Amino acid sequence: QVQLVESGGGLVQPGGSLRLSCAASGFTFSSYNMIWYRQAPGQERKLVAEITTTYSTNYVDSVKGRFTISRDNAKSTVYLQMNSMKAEDTAVYYCNAVNAYYKYWGQGTQVTVSS
Repeated sequence: QVQLVESGGGLVQPGGSLRLSCAASGFTFSSYNMIWYRQAPGQERKLVAEITTTYSTNYVDSVKGRFTISRDNAKSTVYLQMNSMKAEDTAVYYCNAVNAYYKYWGQGTQVTVSS
């Protein structure tokens, strides 16, 4: 059974940091590109950061220099380190695993940036 389980969300003050984790099971993690998306209230789900099977990374402009995506294939886990957070980072963050044939989603974790 395929599972992607996000954790690490919560409430953080502007300028603070959070680290999201996404633990995968039920598929060959190392063979999938891993992506973090986020969806703010009333908005579409949007890509935040991606890490490929060869560890290449890509970020949306609004988080470059503040967020870092990484993966640990031995633990089948992908991470999103979020620093210097802003109110506009408030959203539900989703983990996504994708290859040429399949796409899997996690259930999401809420991140709220507020004083």
